[in-house]
Amino acid sequence: MKQQLKYALKQMGDDSLIQTITPVTGGDINQAYHVQTNQHNYFVKQNDGVPSHFFYFEAKGLSLIEQTNTIAVPHVYYYNEPIGSEQAIIIMDWIEGDVNSETTATLGYHLANMHQDTSNYFGLDQHGFIGLIDQPNQFTSNWVTYLQQYRLIPLLERATKHNLLPKYRREKLEKLIDNLTNWLPHSPKASLLHGDLWGGNWLVGPNGNPYLIDPAVFYGDHLFELAFTELFGGFPQTFYDAYQEVFPIEPYYEDVKQIYQLYYLLVHLILFGEGYGAAVDRVLAYYIH
Repeated sequence: MKQQLKYALKQMGDDSLIQTITPVTGGDINQAYHVQTNQHNYFVKQNDGVPSHFFYFEAKGLSLIEQTNTIAVPHVYYYNEPIGSEQAIIIMDWIEGDVNSETTATLGYHLANMHQDTSNYFGLDQHGFIGLIDQPNQFTSNWVTYLQQYRLIPLLERATKHNLLPKYRREKLEKLIDNLTNWLPHSPKASLLHGDLWGGNWLVGPNGNPYLIDPAVFYGDHLFELAFTELFGGFPQTFYDAYQEVFPIEPYYEDVKQIYQLYYLLVHLILFGEGYGAAVDRVLAYYIH
């Protein structure tokens, strides 16, 4: 690991002495380290079991967010696209700080500003990942079509292969997918979304400033992002109040929230098993009678 790290740091222009390499816990996908050199503090992730574009997609997402100049992210200094047995690596800023009374409101305010960065199309021009699950992507002119073809149908097919969709569940899911136009808007704003925004994917940096990490970016309805923030415990009300000041939440939110959450419930069903089956069933029963 150390030789690869030294090589990567040299490519970045940091030839200074490596003082410490400290393992960091908390993630279940990559090996992670806090690396301190005489020049800088870095966060380093490595993995030898991922596709070659795994860290490229993460770096692209962080760069897209960074370019909006709305919300902080760790700056990426280096990543590779490994060949053969080479280990994948990404190096970015080490983020550290303490929460203050303004942190969660600032997160809501800055996220809403990020969502004002829009595209003419939904999706992305790059296949990616959510966790270790492949996310097919393509720019698409219709939001409903995008959700059907590039979000829900691929998960339906994957869940079927893993025997996670008994007949009653599969039939309801297929019916929901076929009839999305009954509930969803065709052309909301195509906002830049983090794509995997739960409580573990933002950090507090200097001066209590929030930073987004581990994105699965694409352009979509901003309510898709907000729906996920509510799924597992939600964010503090100060977050939502600040968000609303910048980007008001449309009245149709309550009609679509559970459909948007269904995508993430299916991801968890595939990753963690039938423990999420009842939650999937509750959403399907709400829409399909």
